[in-house]
Amino acid sequence: MTTAEKRVVISRDADELAASVAARFLDRVGKWTASGRTVHVGLTGGGISGEILDRIGAAPERELIDWSQVHFWWVDERFVPRSDDERNEVQARRAFLDRISVPAENIHAVAASDGGTDIEAAADAYARELARFGAADSAWPVFDICFLGVGPDAHIASLFPDRPEIRITDRATAAVRDSPKPPADRVTVTRPVINSAKRVWMVLTGPDKSSALGLALAGASYHSVPAAGAKGTRRTILFTDEATAAQVPPELIDDQY
Repeated sequence: MTTAEKRVVISRDADELAASVAARFLDRVGKWTASGRTVHVGLTGGGISGEILDRIGAAPERELIDWSQVHFWWVDERFVPRSDDERNEVQARRAFLDRISVPAENIHAVAASDGGTDIEAAADAYARELARFGAADSAWPVFDICFLGVGPDAHIASLFPDRPEIRITDRATAAVRDSPKPPADRVTVTRPVINSAKRVWMVLTGPDKSSALGLALAGASYHSVPAAGAKGTRRTILFTDEATAAQVPPELIDDQY
C-alpha cells in the first residue's frame, strides 16, 4: 500500500538512523534498477545527510547496483567556489559519488560561483538542466527519492520560513540571496519540484529539531514552516531519533520497518 500521509520512522540515535536509511536506499534503488528503471534522486546537504551518504558509499551492496541507470540532482546548493567544502556537491562526492561507478553525465551539479556566471544565471541554467529530463507534464524529472534535511527553523532545501522563495510555484529553481543561514548565496529547487517527487524522505535529529518535527506533523502553514509543505506523491517519511521524536503521537509512528 502506498500513501502520501506523513509517517515517522524512529531510530535509537543518529548513528542507527544513518545506517537504516542507507540500507533502505540501497534496497529500493537496487530493486528499481534491477527491473530496468531509470531512477532520479534528489540529494541534500547537512550533517546527518552526509552520514547517510557515507554509509551508502561504504556499503558492499553498492557494488551490486547498476548506477548508470541512476541520475543524481541537488535540491539546493551553496553558491560558493567549486572546490569549497561548503558545497553540497563536494560533500556528496567525497562520501558517496566518487565511490560508485556512476557516469559523469548522470551527476547534475549546480554551477559554482567561480564558474563565470552569477547566481541568477546559475539558477536558470539548473532549471534548463532539469527540463532536459522533464516528465511528460512538468519541466523537471520526478524524483523517485527526494532527500530533505530539516533545520531547527523547519527550512527544507534553501526554502526558509516567510521568505519569497517558499511561495514560488511557476518555476523549478530560485536564486536565494541573504540566506538566514550562511553561506548567504544559494540556488534551490522550488516546492513544486519537491512535491512532485514520489517519495520525500526528510531526515532530522537532535533536540533542537523537536519543534520543527512537531510543526511539520501538525500541518502548520508551509510559508512559515516549509517542512510542513513537503510531501511525496506516494510516501512522505520523516526519519528521526528517539530524542527528537519524544513528543510524536504514537499513531503517526511507522513500525513497518
